[in-house]
Amino acid sequence: MNDEQQERYSRHINLPAIGPDGQQKLIDSTALIVGLGGLGSPVAMYLAAAGVGHLILADFDAVELSNLQRQVAHRTDAIGELKTNSASQTCLAMNPGVKVETFNEVLDHETLASLVPQCDVVIEGSDNFPTRFAVNEACVKHQIPLVSGAAIRFDGQVSVFAGHDKELPCYRCLYSSNADAAETCAQAGVLSPIVGIIGTIQAAEAIKVLAEFGSPLYGRLLLLDALTMQWNEISLHKNPECPVCSL
Repeated sequence: MNDEQQERYSRHINLPAIGPDGQQKLIDSTALIVGLGGLGSPVAMYLAAAGVGHLILADFDAVELSNLQRQVAHRTDAIGELKTNSASQTCLAMNPGVKVETFNEVLDHETLASLVPQCDVVIEGSDNFPTRFAVNEACVKHQIPLVSGAAIRFDGQVSVFAGHDKELPCYRCLYSSNADAAETCAQAGVLSPIVGIIGTIQAAEAIKVLAEFGSPLYGRLLLLDALTMQWNEISLHKNPECPVCSL
C-alpha cells in the first residue's frame, strides 16, 4: 500500500482482525454485485469505500423515480440512466482508487459462467428467484462464496453460502422450484431503511469473506423483523435432494 491508501484505510488497518494484510487482501480482491437496487446500492458503496480493488456491477435496469425512495447509490438527476453507470459514478466519487466494471445485460448461465470465476465473492441483491437460482448455481459450480440478501415490507434476511464447502447448504437448499411466484417489493412495498440495513450487513459479510476474519454467516440465516426491531437466527442444513449442490 502507498501512503494515500494507508491513510484512507487506516481505520481498517488499526483493527487487529484486519490489519495491513487484511486490507491488502481487500485491495487485491474482485467482487461481483448482482443488482444495483436497494440492496446492491449500499453494498457497492461500502465495498468501494472499504477498498475492494475490483468491483463488477451487474444490472440491466435504468433508474426510475420510484427507485429513489431506497436505492441510495442513485440521484434524481440519474433518472433514465443505467443503474450500473449511476452506481459506478457514485463509487468512483467515493474512492477513485478502485476499478469499477459494469455489465448491463441479463445474467444468463453463459454469462455467469464467464463472470463468476473471475471473482473472490459474489453478492446477490436481485429481486427475482430465477436470477438468484442462476447465480447460486454458478457459485456452487465454481466454488465461489455467495452473500445473499433479501428485503420486503418490514422484513429482511441475510446468509452466506460457502460454495467451496460441500458439507454446507447452498441457496437452492432453502427454496423449492415454485419460489419464483413470490411477491416483489414493487408489488408488496418495502420500508426504505430495511434494504440499507440488509445491504450493509451483506457488505460486512463480503468484507469478512475477502479479508478472512471473523465468522461469516455460513450455514446461518439472519432474519430481521423491523416492526418490532427483533433479530432471529436459524441454522441452515444441506438438502440431500438439492438439485444444485447434492449432485
